[in-house]
Amino acid sequence: MIVALVAAATVFVAATVVGLLVTRDDGSRRAPVPYPFARIGGDAPGSLVSVEPMPDFTRSLTGSSMRSARVTYRSSSGDTGAPTVVSGAVFTPRTAAPVGGWPVIAFAHGTTGIDTACAPSSSPTLSEQVDAVDGFVRLGFAVAVPDYQGLGSSGVHPYLDARTAGLNTIDAVRALRSTFPDISTRWAAYGGSQGGGATWATATLASSRAPDLSLVGAVAIAPAADVAGLVDKALAGDLTADQRPTFQAVLESLARLHPDIDRDDYRRGAAATGWDALTACSGPLLEKREAVVRSLRPGDLAPATPAAADRVRSRLRAWALPQGALTAPLYVEHGGQDTFIDAPWTRSAVARQCAEGGSVTYRIDPDRGHGDVPTEAALRWLGERFTDTPPVNSCSTFADSR
Repeated sequence: MIVALVAAATVFVAATVVGLLVTRDDGSRRAPVPYPFARIGGDAPGSLVSVEPMPDFTRSLTGSSMRSARVTYRSSSGDTGAPTVVSGAVFTPRTAAPVGGWPVIAFAHGTTGIDTACAPSSSPTLSEQVDAVDGFVRLGFAVAVPDYQGLGSSGVHPYLDARTAGLNTIDAVRALRSTFPDISTRWAAYGGSQGGGATWATATLASSRAPDLSLVGAVAIAPAADVAGLVDKALAGDLTADQRPTFQAVLESLARLHPDIDRDDYRRGAAATGWDALTACSGPLLEKREAVVRSLRPGDLAPATPAAADRVRSRLRAWALPQGALTAPLYVEHGGQDTFIDAPWTRSAVARQCAEGGSVTYRIDPDRGHGDVPTEAALRWLGERFTDTPPVNSCSTFADSR
């Protein structure tokens, strides 16, 4: 997906590396002030708690071509509404902003892990998302990349909770606007896999969460819209090789959030002995993770009782999309051979979304999987949203599914 995204960005602007210098009254110069326009403070969603440089990132050739900052900002839990502090990274081109400010892309990343250390903002490659960010920046967008709750900041990461990730994504746009000047109120969201669920959720939440901003559209590639079916597949021993570690991450996240979920009700064999390695995204355990994933067998991750199955299934259903009517156009594209998220799950979620209301442009690639869904059509669709071209609404094709 990343490669296709960069290939689509064919018109790159030349980047000029400039420093921000502050002059004293006597005319002498002192050290650069990286974020002289940052507005820190406040309790509203997206209010900045901190702003800091990203030295490892900016030392890279790509990083030096844009302005960047690691931020922490206020957000909230989609489950409880409780206030949280979330981290992320924000970027702008180094050239002069257009009239009205830089339009914004909120880039919602796919799965990087569930621990604090798994945050893209802590990685010099943004957890391998750097090419996507660079592509959008070179096309003339400011970019906000949320880490999501519990990644890069304190708290538990609610893995595949699209509502929480959606709120974190919307609030990251506010944090971007509080960090750099000349940022437009017009923005779009783009994400895949876990990030696709996040961007889908933004399309239902943005108008109430950020009524002063204008979401022109959201792209969800291979979105994790509804994974409650993992529970029944685990019971039947039908989880794919890719779904087994996904289900383990879901179980670990839920166990951290809910004391009534006992890990031992769901793990045996290689899953039990290699549980910590399966969760790792860094450190020595990460080196063991691939071997543990390969050794997982169909019965290693399954609820031991119907009650255990119900505890997880009910919580995943509460997290599933849709979460209300759309308030901005949504583009959904996924592969018919997806081994992470079954294609019928996504199609059913789209049908339910159409029943809730709004405009959905839907596309399925029958011969593609999860990570090889082409993005050219999605990027064209995204560009059209900034020109106010009316989108194609596919919901009429789901009339019989409602």
